[in-house]
Amino acid sequence: MDFLLGVIAFATSLIAAIIGFGGGMLLIAILPIFIAPTLVIPIHGITQIASNASRAVFSFNYVKWSLLPAFLVGSIAGTILFGSVLYALPTTFIPLAIGTYLLLNLWYRPFANFIRQFESYYLIGLLQTGLGLIVGATGPLSLSVLTKDLKSKDEVVATSAVFMTISHLAKIPVFMMVTQMLWQSLGLILFMVIGSILGSFVGTKLRLKADNTKLIALIKLLLTLLALHMIVAVFN
Repeated sequence: MDFLLGVIAFATSLIAAIIGFGGGMLLIAILPIFIAPTLVIPIHGITQIASNASRAVFSFNYVKWSLLPAFLVGSIAGTILFGSVLYALPTTFIPLAIGTYLLLNLWYRPFANFIRQFESYYLIGLLQTGLGLIVGATGPLSLSVLTKDLKSKDEVVATSAVFMTISHLAKIPVFMMVTQMLWQSLGLILFMVIGSILGSFVGTKLRLKADNTKLIALIKLLLTLLALHMIVAVFN
């Protein structure tokens, strides 16, 4: 099973390295089939740190480091704010809000122009990292803004990888709650970390050869499908 999950980590990391997102959501959907529920969040988080951090390293020259300080400050604030009220927040309609925001931001120019007045990487860091403690799949929040602000697919994917690494690091307190069980799963974790790093390496090579315009269009299309799925799932 350890080897199988390592292969799955490779495949999901490969997807994320090519298009910038999606791998983590696939992985967290698959993990409950194989491992105990208490291990899903920490092992997913550790694997995603390895996946995103390695993706950033392999695309180091494309990261827009100037955007990092604002996102980092927002992330720290989001961890403190959302962490302190984690169990008091109603979470049912958060995916609906995220999905609606993504659709309007990507495809409705008046909204995109209006929201740009308020969009900042401080706010994106706060929401992506803070909400990530609750609903998990918040990487597209920063990706939708980066897709507008950056013209290169490689800059978008590489910078998003750094942002998501920071967001997943905020889950370390959750890891610490199950430290004993994690020690018993070191073999599994090792296979998954190695698989995710290899997936990042191969995916980065494939992405660098891909057409810039087509890949940006694909990212927007997949973000749209993800947003629609979020909205529909709320009402099912």
